[in-house]
Amino acid sequence: MNNDSDSQPAFNDIDRCELDQWEDDLLRRYPNPATSPPEPVSEKLVSDEKQADEFRDYAAEARPGVREFYRLNHRYQTYAFVQQKRRQYLSLKQRKMGIWTALEYLNTLVDDSDPDTELSQIEHLVQTAEAIRADGQPRWFILTGLIHDLGKILCLYGEPQWAVVGDTFPVGCGFSDKIVFHELFADNPDSQNPDYASDLGIYQPHTGLRNVCMSWGHDEYLYQVVRDYLPDEALYMIRYHSFYAAHREGAYTHLMDEQDRRQFAWVKAFNPYDLYTKSHRRPDVEGLRPYYEELINEFFPPELHW
Repeated sequence: MNNDSDSQPAFNDIDRCELDQWEDDLLRRYPNPATSPPEPVSEKLVSDEKQADEFRDYAAEARPGVREFYRLNHRYQTYAFVQQKRRQYLSLKQRKMGIWTALEYLNTLVDDSDPDTELSQIEHLVQTAEAIRADGQPRWFILTGLIHDLGKILCLYGEPQWAVVGDTFPVGCGFSDKIVFHELFADNPDSQNPDYASDLGIYQPHTGLRNVCMSWGHDEYLYQVVRDYLPDEALYMIRYHSFYAAHREGAYTHLMDEQDRRQFAWVKAFNPYDLYTKSHRRPDVEGLRPYYEELINEFFPPELHW
């Protein structure tokens, strides 16, 4: 099987670090929460400055940079590419550090592409966690909000943004027409591979998503780092929070089993917190740090392998 990595394009530093283009586009696509968590999402989920349905003033069509992002993502996220990245990273030998150190490491990633806020990466994550906390959600849920994007440190390892963020989807089977910019998969070699092009591809019906290989990015990477320490509900939130074709569009049910259907209620519960908690109001990160360090220590050892 040919490895697509040999034909991947080169990227400069701007390409590597402008992660929020995809997140901005999500807010254009999904301006209002479609589902509610087990307990009502508090009004704090939407900042005082903006209502959720006015969070971005987008033109009718996506910006050229967003379309280019998806062109690269949909062209190069092949089954072979994902297997290569799993071999490269899932031995978890990149770094050894604790969760708070990882938050500080992610905070060194400067993103100039987000027009809505100048807050740092760690401030965004604390905002999400604080909204979850305000709604009285379980402690593991609050912690998940704090750490859910830590896999974006892949960018600091030199990965291009299309291999760090973006809608995730199964590889090794047909690409659903519910995936944004589905037409761009025409340039993906797997679309022409008879082993992968059918609805099921290499999988059995209702095999369960744990047996399905997902496109590579920050979701899967972080899941592999923390999988031994958090409850299944939290792990589903982390692993599938970017799987919009499934949890927002209802695709890929033919691959899901009963466990997936049950746990996706939590993925859907997490989604409004993920999308609608950005605000210009800076959280007091240092003041909140003792609370979050205690929470981290409740679930995680002092250091993890990354």
